[in-house]
Amino acid sequence: MPLSRRQFLYWSAGFAGTVLTHPLQGCSRSIGFGALQPDPNRILDLPVGFRYRVLSQFGDRMQDNALVPSGHDGMAAFADRRGNTVLIRNHELTPDSGTELSAGAEQRYDPTCKGGTTTLVVSPDRQLLSQYTSLVGTVRNCGGGATPWGSWISSEEDTSTPTSNSLVSKPHGYNFEVPSTATAPVKPEPLVAMGRFRHEAIAIDPHTGIVYQTEDQGDGLFYRFIPQQPGDLRSGVLEALKIRDQPQLNTAKGMVVGRSLPVEWVRIEDVDPTDDTVRVEGFAKGATQFSRGEGICYSNGTFYFVCTNGGNQPYGQVWRYQPGNSIEAGGTLELFIQPDNQAAIDLPDNLIMAPWGDLLLCEDGEGEQRVIGVTPQGDLYPFARNALNGAEFAGVCFSPDGSTMFLNIYNPGLTLAVWGDRMG
Repeated sequence: MPLSRRQFLYWSAGFAGTVLTHPLQGCSRSIGFGALQPDPNRILDLPVGFRYRVLSQFGDRMQDNALVPSGHDGMAAFADRRGNTVLIRNHELTPDSGTELSAGAEQRYDPTCKGGTTTLVVSPDRQLLSQYTSLVGTVRNCGGGATPWGSWISSEEDTSTPTSNSLVSKPHGYNFEVPSTATAPVKPEPLVAMGRFRHEAIAIDPHTGIVYQTEDQGDGLFYRFIPQQPGDLRSGVLEALKIRDQPQLNTAKGMVVGRSLPVEWVRIEDVDPTDDTVRVEGFAKGATQFSRGEGICYSNGTFYFVCTNGGNQPYGQVWRYQPGNSIEAGGTLELFIQPDNQAAIDLPDNLIMAPWGDLLLCEDGEGEQRVIGVTPQGDLYPFARNALNGAEFAGVCFSPDGSTMFLNIYNPGLTLAVWGDRMG
């Protein structure tokens, strides 16, 4: 979706404004919202003053006559011209999954694959107006991210090829773009220049158009993609982060919270390798390893990203990256939180910056599943708990006006709207 320079400046200014000027930012209050209350319906425990509604669930019949599949994962919210919220939702499905997204062969990227995205349209009073298929024929659509120009980047967390996996007929491990205005399955186009690896999530700097990407591997890297033209992700340069003067550093253990680390970037030449070697090339050039990079978000000029099992005790880390003043200036990285305490945080995954200025982290741990709030000072508090089952939370995002939080329970597959007077 190429943009002119004038268009890019228009959307970057507007997007940055929505990030920086939400009316709830800066409100003073105590940490968190109080104890979680047991839900009599045994779906979602929330603090006093908050409510939820189930919008969509596995097996519902959609407007295109297909059934909602399971594996509800990453998601983002967009505004449409009628004041509704458009949600684009990933379905992390493999070729042998027992549920699938269906569409005609010409609408599938890989005819043997069952993953992709669905789109939901939600009214301002949190009623589901419609839902339908929007991307088909991909594998393990786990995370991704919203673009400032109104589309969802859906990311494959799988690098299968016909050689490595007889169940697929094309190479996988790509990003795909789904416009929020699409009302039917889009023509799937792999964004090859962004790299073929185990993609997890992306976030875009609205001032430069640079895309930052995480990789869900124990020895994964942290990437940036510099588009040749901002707003067009079909061509550009892929690079991996390297901590200056510490080549091939592994950040899983032994890192110090709050220490500022200057970084630089190394170029990836083979962005579409036959084997899963993008991170191998980057590491050979000195890039830094991160232990299962997953969710990432942008706020106020800063990027936050999760390492799910990083830490001296492998319960999770959150890193904070501040870009430099130019592409040539590498920027700085610091470890924001590392509780090393399973009771405090247990394998964080998706994350978002809430309108009130705290991060919200979705857990994917061994016991109960929670949404954990993190204040700017690094204090943690529970915001929600899965009272239905042991499945992870995913897809946390907010309506454009900040009044509603949307959230997925991964399996069997539920999408929830959450709101309350204390949220906005």
